[in-house]
Amino acid sequence: MIQFEQVTKAYPNGQVALENIDLAIDDSEFVFIVGSSGAGKSTLLKLITREISPTSGSILYNGEDIRKIPPDKLPILRRRVGTVFQDFKLLFTRTVFENVAVPLEVRSLKDSEVERRVSSVLEKVGLLEKANDFPVQLSGGEVQRTAIARAIVGQPEVLLADEPTGDLDPKTAESVVKVLEKINKEDKTTVIMATHNAQIVNHFKKRVVVLKKGKIEKDEKEGKYESD
Repeated sequence: MIQFEQVTKAYPNGQVALENIDLAIDDSEFVFIVGSSGAGKSTLLKLITREISPTSGSILYNGEDIRKIPPDKLPILRRRVGTVFQDFKLLFTRTVFENVAVPLEVRSLKDSEVERRVSSVLEKVGLLEKANDFPVQLSGGEVQRTAIARAIVGQPEVLLADEPTGDLDPKTAESVVKVLEKINKEDKTTVIMATHNAQIVNHFKKRVVVLKKGKIEKDEKEGKYESD
């Protein structure tokens, strides 16, 4: 599904965020991208949605080089790839239901279809009873689960999660990753999660890709991560 071929990303200030990355991620995989701060985790995720472009190399999505996608076709790619951010990016003047509905509003779906889809994903993440609450009324874990619901309501093929447990306590962090695991198993959604949380990675025993100074140091099925 996603393939990096000799990908390097250097920023204008001379910083090399990723160097000669070769990486293949299959349909329905759950992959942890791990490493300390500055290892290149967020850069790798941004390359998948073409928020940024590689300096060299190719990134293929279902065989198509995403560097060659015309700008007016990028929204199609980004509908196929949902993203969950560490800082949530929720609208605090909207309810949980309204936040989750945002990606559907731009598609001009019928109200009945929006109601069906939003209610379905809120039930999946355990927040249906919170539909009319505002983000300020939620716990940290509930806010993150709202962000996950918003990311999957458009039924993406891939879900990117960039440090989604960074500000959560260990128990809440585990519950959030269990939601991601559920989405991966039930919906066959490919999940790629960037994190430096060794406890979470070692608990869930998924594929682990370790980045160090922009290079892949290790790639193991059911791997472990010893943080620096």
